[in-house]
Amino acid sequence: MAYPNTSSLTANSSGPLGGPDHGGNIYRPFSVFSVLTLTLLAMLVVATFVWNLLVLVTILRVRTFHRVPHNLVASMAISDVMVAALVMPLSLVHELNGRKWKLGRVLCQVWISFDVLCCTASIWNVTAIALDRYWSITRHLEYTLKTRKKISNVMIALTWLLSSIISLSPLFGWGETYTEGMKCQVSQEPSYTIFSTFGAFYLPLCVVLFVYWKIYKAAKFRIGTRKTNTITPMAEVKDEGQPPQMVFTVRHATVTFQTDGDTWREQKEKKAALMVGILIGVFVLCWIPFFITELIVPLCSCDIPPVWKSIFLWLGYSNSFFNPLIYTAFNKNYNNALRNLFSRQR
Repeated sequence: MAYPNTSSLTANSSGPLGGPDHGGNIYRPFSVFSVLTLTLLAMLVVATFVWNLLVLVTILRVRTFHRVPHNLVASMAISDVMVAALVMPLSLVHELNGRKWKLGRVLCQVWISFDVLCCTASIWNVTAIALDRYWSITRHLEYTLKTRKKISNVMIALTWLLSSIISLSPLFGWGETYTEGMKCQVSQEPSYTIFSTFGAFYLPLCVVLFVYWKIYKAAKFRIGTRKTNTITPMAEVKDEGQPPQMVFTVRHATVTFQTDGDTWREQKEKKAALMVGILIGVFVLCWIPFFITELIVPLCSCDIPPVWKSIFLWLGYSNSFFNPLIYTAFNKNYNNALRNLFSRQR
């Protein structure tokens, strides 16, 4: 999401990415470090596109994936593929040109709109997956397949609707994206900045943190209930001439039989909770530096070194690379389907 004045990785005026030259400039536009950095960013773009595309192809080819929660994963993969295909390449070109936009007003508006649309949709798709996992763990009796399908479709529709409203608002007069001096950036209108940052990040952040807190509480409660609601066998000898009998002491009105190890459902829930926790943790680490900067800097009329703005921006983009890695790492079905896909190609 290319918000205001995100710095150039190759800027002449600031940052450690360049080096001194002999013409009086402090930094050269293409030092060895900057070339290496740009190469790594280009690799990140390609890897993000390929990995999310593989997830999409897998979902399309395997019929068992044509249902929830895989439709939520497909929506997330679509938004992340769009980030890699429509946003990151032009952002890289923008960095190469020293943050000067040389491709015209119309393409600037299209790029910024896709930037905000895709990044916002990616963030809300993570939120939708976290909500789906929360309901499936805590309300698995009421959260039937039919109900789950309806709710997931509603969440997908709301995700793309809200993302479209946030991204298209500047095209209808809520600020300007292209300004004189070849600057292409998200609308600087203060009201739009507050609306877009809260709608794109701070609101879903509150939702995912609340969801994971509830999942943690539910898991802790279940473990405590499992320890108290048990039947404890005790061997007791009443008579030396009779074999020992088993006397059962019930510690709770509701009696459950405790088996060795976790049940299949408990193992599945633990794995889902761990996946959601890692997905949320990576999402927060990737995006929070960028959105804190974008909210605080305009309000306090201060600034940070341009190189850090670029780092925060690309750290946010990298979330689209980590999303499919995290989800597939916790799903054996995806791993098997990907292996089968490659084996067939061979």
